[in-house]
Amino acid sequence: MSLLTTLWRGGRVLSPTSPDATAVLVEGARIAWVGPDAEAPRADETVDLDGALVTPAFVDSHVHLTGTGSSLVGLHLAGLGSARAVLDKVASFAASLPPDAIVLAGGWDETAWDDPTPPTGEEVERAAGGRLAYLSRACGHVGIAGPRVLDAYPELYTLDHAVGDGPLKRMAHRAARGYLAAAAPVSQRLALAQAALDRAASLGIAAVVEHTVPVASDSRTEAEFTGLIELGSRPGNPAVHGWWGELCAAERARDLGAHGCGGDLSADGSLGARTAYLSGPYRDDESTRGTPYLTADQVRDHLADCHRVGLSAAFHAIGDAAIATVLDGLDLAERTVGIDEIRHARHRIEHAELLDAAMIARMVHHGVHASVQPAFDAAWGGPDGMYNARLGREAALAANPFARLSGVGVPLAFGSDAPVTPLDPWGGVRAAVHHHNPAMRLAPTTAFTAATRGGWRALGVDDAGALSPGMSADFAVWDRTDPGLPDLGDPEAPDPQCDMTVAAGHLIYRRG
Repeated sequence: MSLLTTLWRGGRVLSPTSPDATAVLVEGARIAWVGPDAEAPRADETVDLDGALVTPAFVDSHVHLTGTGSSLVGLHLAGLGSARAVLDKVASFAASLPPDAIVLAGGWDETAWDDPTPPTGEEVERAAGGRLAYLSRACGHVGIAGPRVLDAYPELYTLDHAVGDGPLKRMAHRAARGYLAAAAPVSQRLALAQAALDRAASLGIAAVVEHTVPVASDSRTEAEFTGLIELGSRPGNPAVHGWWGELCAAERARDLGAHGCGGDLSADGSLGARTAYLSGPYRDDESTRGTPYLTADQVRDHLADCHRVGLSAAFHAIGDAAIATVLDGLDLAERTVGIDEIRHARHRIEHAELLDAAMIARMVHHGVHASVQPAFDAAWGGPDGMYNARLGREAALAANPFARLSGVGVPLAFGSDAPVTPLDPWGGVRAAVHHHNPAMRLAPTTAFTAATRGGWRALGVDDAGALSPGMSADFAVWDRTDPGLPDLGDPEAPDPQCDMTVAAGHLIYRRG
């Protein structure tokens, strides 16, 4: 049976093989032809583009779909200027809830407050009307539990960083969040994820990379994860490629339908929580260098497990000491797995924020992809940002070295880490072009490629991310009639608005 063909014509097509293209012929899920309207083949259907710009669709290489959906339709605490504002928003939201509801939200960021003291657990619980309540910080690595949470789950006191008079970190944080999340049925979680996918499609995103971290306190995580993968298989949604963040669990990841094992498998925490693992002390708290979550031997064993099953591995590593641990593990794995196998596996480091030239050279040696979030520099970089407070000016300006990574051949893939920062692909491209440190900035075309084809390549998919014959039909149509990418040099210029998004040949979004 022949596949349905659709001719998209009358636009301005950004194609590496046909610079003057105005039309794209799609056959099934593939691009069959690209060129000028006058030479276009006949098709079963024709779509008039009215002069609009057509580009490869975006890939968001690091998201948490359920949390992103919750931030879109539920309580989210980003952008608030004080602890009082956080408590007021919690109180306003809780006032509409039934008495037995649970208040679970995230997004607060004390580094933007005049007084950086976070609310106490007692204050959070009062604002929530006495309900079970837990508020995660913007970074997702620390949170505030109301006293009822600690009373209901006394085992939290047995976990590391579980202190009754302050925020919870590490496993205590993850367990507390898992206990409360477990109350939500899988159907409710997937409804939130669908809201996130709808938003992604409206922004020209044709694929997202989900990073799930299972915790023992939430028995529904596996069902949620397989449900997310199934959502991505539906013709009306962006594709969902899932990473299962469990150490040495490649067989389980494969059986769950994961693309790889790891992802947000943490070698350390976050800079905001001061749990990112550094080679020296934090500038604003010299008593700590952060926390190592994995050893080099564990990284080696995880890599060996992934190679045995045939999956890629990925590790969350932000601090320079954590990245060094991952690279040391790669060195150890090389002795048994072999360098050629490692280089072809497309292993990844998620975030990769603090690293020097020697570490970058080691990434090149191992063929490691860097899955990075340019919006982090936009949000927390610069002389007045959180990076400066935590690290000092010199280290802050050296963070997120996109140009240095790209300049020596480390493949880049852009993501948002939503809901840590919002789904905003053009914003991510702009952030890379306008890095606070001019030496770390990328050219617009390089940044756009990292946000499109770079995401596919990091997944091991080489036949997507460009508008050429034989490639997967993943593209976006923008309300822009000028040829080529928009001028990203002006940070105040508006981003293009998405008119349509196509994923694997299916129209998944049409504006209006």
